[in-house]
Amino acid sequence: MTLNNKKIAAVMLALTLATSLSACSNWSKRDRNTALGAGAGAVGGAVLSNGSALGTLGGAAVGGVIGHQVSK
Repeated sequence: MTLNNKKIAAVMLALTLATSLSACSNWSKRDRNTALGAGAGAVGGAVLSNGSALGTLGGAAVGGVIGHQVSK
């Protein structure tokens, strides 16, 4: 698998996760924002770190925290 394929796979996985989590209608607004922030952060982390697992996880963590704080 080439580096470009890894980046595409990481972005698609993060987008799929964010989409599936955002479909949970019984979640509170804060829960949805946290999940969407984590998904967006994972995508951003994957893109900025060239598909690094650590970058993807770090982006998800930062995005989740920001999404959680936005709804206060």
